[in-house]
Amino acid sequence: MFRNKERLLPITSSNTSLASEQMMHGATRKQLALGILVAQNTALVLMLRYSRTAKVDDDEPMYIASTAVVMAEMIKMIVCLIALYLEQPLRFRHAIRYDVLSKEALKMAVPAGLYALQNNWLYVALSNLEAAAFQVTYQLKTLSTAVFSIVLLGRTIDTTQWIALVLLMIGVTLVQLQVEQRTLETSTSENPFLGLVAVLASCVSSGFAGCYFERLLKRTTASMWIRNLQLGVFAFMFSVIAMATNDGTQVMEQGFFIGYHWLTWLVIFNQALGGLVVSMVVKYAGDAAKKENTCINWLTLSYDGDR
Repeated sequence: MFRNKERLLPITSSNTSLASEQMMHGATRKQLALGILVAQNTALVLMLRYSRTAKVDDDEPMYIASTAVVMAEMIKMIVCLIALYLEQPLRFRHAIRYDVLSKEALKMAVPAGLYALQNNWLYVALSNLEAAAFQVTYQLKTLSTAVFSIVLLGRTIDTTQWIALVLLMIGVTLVQLQVEQRTLETSTSENPFLGLVAVLASCVSSGFAGCYFERLLKRTTASMWIRNLQLGVFAFMFSVIAMATNDGTQVMEQGFFIGYHWLTWLVIFNQALGGLVVSMVVKYAGDAAKKENTCINWLTLSYDGDR
C-alpha cells in the first residue's frame, strides 16, 4: 500500500511554488503581450480616425495617407535592423545577406503585399467611418481568418463556433444599418459605403495574410526579427509603389511631408510598432493559444494579419 510513498515525498511545497511561479510567469507574459496588443490597436484606430477628420492646424492641408504607410514600414525596418544587430552582432552581415535577402524570403512577398494594401485601406476606412463602427465591422476579420484557417491550415470548426461567427455577422450588419441611417439624417462629406468596402477588403486580406504567414512559419526556423525584416523589405517596396501609383503627382507637387504634424507622427510610430507587438504576441501567446482554444487562435491570427 505504501510502496510508492517515496515517489510522493519529493512533491514538496517549495517544488509546487516553483512550478506555480513558472506557470504564472508564462501566463503573465502572454497576458501582457495580449494586453499591449489590444491597447495598441485601440489607440491606433482612435488616433488614425482623429488625424483624418480633425485638423490640428486650420492652415495646414491633410497629410497624404500613402506617405504615412511608407514611413511606418521604414521605421519598422529600422527597428528590426537594430534588434537583429543586438541579437546577432557577430553574424549580422551574414544574416542580412543570406537570411533576409534569400530566395526563401520571396515567399514573404505575398503577405507583405497584402499588408501594404491593407494599411492603405485602413486610412480610407477610418476617413469615412466612425471609430466605433469601424472597430465593430473590422471584427469580421475573425470570420475571414476562420475560413482561411480551414482552407490553408486544415483546421475544423464545430457547431458552436459557427453559431458565434453567424452572430458576429448579424451584429456587424446591425451596426452598418445604424451608420447608414445616421448618414442619411446628417450632411457629411464622408462616404460610409466606401469605408465599408475598405474595411471588408482589409478583413479578407487580414485573414488570408495571417493564415498564409503562419503556414510559412511552420516551415522555417528563422528568428522573429529576420521574419519581420523579410516582410518589411517587401512591404516597403509595395507601399512605395502604391504611393507612386495613387498619389505620385500630389507628392511631387506638394511634397512628401505635406500636412504632417505631431499626431501624424504618433499614428506612424503606433502603426510601425504595432507590427512588432503582433510578433511578440505570436511568440509568447501563439503556441499557448493554439492549445487552449481555437477561437483565441483565430484572434491571434487576425491581429497577425494587421502588421
